[in-house]
Amino acid sequence: MQIKTALFLSLGMFTQVALLCLNGQAQAPAEKARYSAMAPLAEYLISDQDAEITLARSAAPQAISGAAEVLVLGRDGYKTAVKGSNGFLCYVERAWAKPTDDPEFWNPSVRAPNCYNAQAAETFVPIYLMKTKLVLAGKSKAEILASITSALDTKELPSLAPGAMCYMMSKSQYLNDEGTHWHPHLMFLAPGDAVKDWGANSKGSPIIAVVDSEQRVTVFMIVVGNWSDGTAAAPHPME
Repeated sequence: MQIKTALFLSLGMFTQVALLCLNGQAQAPAEKARYSAMAPLAEYLISDQDAEITLARSAAPQAISGAAEVLVLGRDGYKTAVKGSNGFLCYVERAWAKPTDDPEFWNPSVRAPNCYNAQAAETFVPIYLMKTKLVLAGKSKAEILASITSALDTKELPSLAPGAMCYMMSKSQYLNDEGTHWHPHLMFLAPGDAVKDWGANSKGSPIIAVVDSEQRVTVFMIVVGNWSDGTAAAPHPME
């Protein structure tokens, strides 16, 4: 399988997650130019807070997301819209969850619902939240990368905790212009380059992995058969 990073994830992810274009197609120069700069902030916002909460919660089954903390994005950054009780954290990532060299880094259409467990919320999500603050402060991609790199080097950003993972099972996710909704999947995060540890990307393996060098993690993705609402998703062929 030919894999091209178009993250996310996110984690801030994560990773979001963070997100991936997996069809191996190159983007046309005109499309790259379309996202050469940040769009007006309003294009990244969701005017209806309740709609954003619903979208964020759609990342995971209701039994998980229904008791999760939910963040929403405003002009001053993310804020807590719903307090949680189970340690999970759900929010809708925007395109700047991707690496800074991704051609869709400024794509205002990206809406990537993620629901992180407590380990990821405490140690991976802070990367994305810092990136968000830098974006809203008008920083360039080079400045954003430099700030994140420095914060990781100096431990201003925490080390990734063992067991960090994320649900990305929203039927309404828009990951990028090529993958759009892609497939419902789970993401597991490991520090550094850990692809071989999981046998990922091997022929017949259900595990897809991408090394995100900017966030210093390997994102492992496992496609699941149903969306978060329980409806069946199209099967994902293993290559």
